[in-house]
This record gives sequence, structure tokens and C-alpha cells, in this order.
Amino acid sequence: MSYNPEIHHRHSIRLKGYDYSQAGLYFITICSQYKIHLFGTIVNNTMMLNDIGKIVDEEWVISEKIRDEIKLHEYIIMPNHLHAIVEIVGANGRSPVHGFALQAKSIGSLMSGFKSSATVRINKMRKSPWQAVWQRNYWEHIIRNENEYFRIAEYIRNNPLKWKNDKLNNGNGNIVLEKRNEYGYEDWMV
Repeated sequence: MSYNPEIHHRHSIRLKGYDYSQAGLYFITICSQYKIHLFGTIVNNTMMLNDIGKIVDEEWVISEKIRDEIKLHEYIIMPNHLHAIVEIVGANGRSPVHGFALQAKSIGSLMSGFKSSATVRINKMRKSPWQAVWQRNYWEHIIRNENEYFRIAEYIRNNPLKWKNDKLNNGNGNIVLEKRNEYGYEDWMV
């Protein structure tokens, strides 16, 4: 089926007008295709990576080594998703063409390269070329201040403890460690 704008309503989840190649901290969530538990399992509140999860971990770490503009912070690979804090340092991206091209040295180019390299290795191991590993997009949140950074980092560290209630595990959502009336609900609190 070809693209039909009347049927296919693609809406960007990115902040309009924001330059995702500028220096800053970003909270990223990437899900497996159909949220299948592909990367391992939670045992006694600890994430146990399987061989596919180990490939994801290796490719994530390599991302920082091959991209001078990227500094990885806290991250966790869960059975069907990855949460991470990524910092862009010294970026010098270029503007996207027609609003769809990837900016060089941006969060979009990091996600594209990471997902592609992990998929190639995973499919080679599974002997299943062209099989999707990741959902088409990813979710991001611009980290606005130090307090938010520490709350998100703690959320990432504690994610395996909360797996039973995780929305990405068909749960009702995790309980945030702070009082809700102090900060309110934010989209990253899955």
C-alpha cells in the first residue's frame, strides 16, 4: 500500500523547532518491535540479559566510542526496551532537509545508527535477515535541570524493581519515588 495522507497520519513526536543536535541531556526510550520480550528477563528484581540483550548492550556502549559528540550516562536494558540518558557534547549538526533528513551528530542520527547496527548483529545471530527488532520510532525527553536528571537517573536504576507494574510490561505504571504533588505526572514515568 502506498502512502496516503488521508489514511496515514504521521505526526512527529519531536519538539517543534528544537535542534536535537545541540549540546544537552536527553532521556531516551527505545522499544522492541511489538514490545516483545527480546532482550532477557527479570529475575529477583535484576535484569538478566540474554544473547540478544548482550548485543544491544555492546552496541550501545560502542555508540559512545564511535561518536565524539555522544556521552552515555545512566542506562538500563529491560526485556523489551532500553532507557538511557544521553548527552550531546560539542555537537555541530546541520539543519534537516525538508524536515525529514537526519541531523548529523544528533539524537536522531544516534538512534538510527544504534538501531541499525544492533539489528544487523541480532539478525545475523538469529539467521533472520530483514526481521524487525525495534519499533519504528523512539521516545525522547529533553532533560531541563539537575533535579530532573537525578530523578530520571534513579528511575532508570530502579526500573527492574518496578517491572511488574511497568506500562511497557502491560502494567498500570510505576510509582515515582517523589511525591506526585511535588512534581506532577510526566510522560517519562512509565
